[in-house]
Amino acid sequence: MSFMMKAMLGSKLKDMTGGGGEAEVPAGDVKETPESKGMSREEFEEYQRQLIEEKMERDKEFATKKAERANLRSCLRDKYRLPESGQDEAMVKMAGDDLDLPEDLAKMVDEDEEEEAVNDSLLGQLHQLQNMDMDQLKTKAQTTMTEIQQVAEEKCVIM
Repeated sequence: MSFMMKAMLGSKLKDMTGGGGEAEVPAGDVKETPESKGMSREEFEEYQRQLIEEKMERDKEFATKKAERANLRSCLRDKYRLPESGQDEAMVKMAGDDLDLPEDLAKMVDEDEEEEAVNDSLLGQLHQLQNMDMDQLKTKAQTTMTEIQQVAEEKCVIM
């Protein structure tokens, strides 16, 4: 762990003190060596291994977050009956079973599905009829009947 402190603080101290009179080398030509980091070979190898492990962990977390967002988008597409995206489906499949749908969203989706199921049932339809204005419904039915009679009279010679 001491080599991590040296690596983090050593370069900062060199920058503050002016680098100790070292010649400036363009950034593209610099290759990290144990001597450039002020570490022994073993410390430097351990440091490089830890960097690689940290990068792999960050990449894994990033991929998981991307897959969770893709999962969220696909759930929203299902909810609002939008066309599905092949890219999102592929991302979700790559992540496997590690994905979690946020609890708030899962709860919201479940409530919406229950509400839709109730509205689709006969009781839901009856409840909607109770909330309708009966006078408006009666007027609409009468105008529809009048229109049907007029069309029938125009087309039928017997009437």
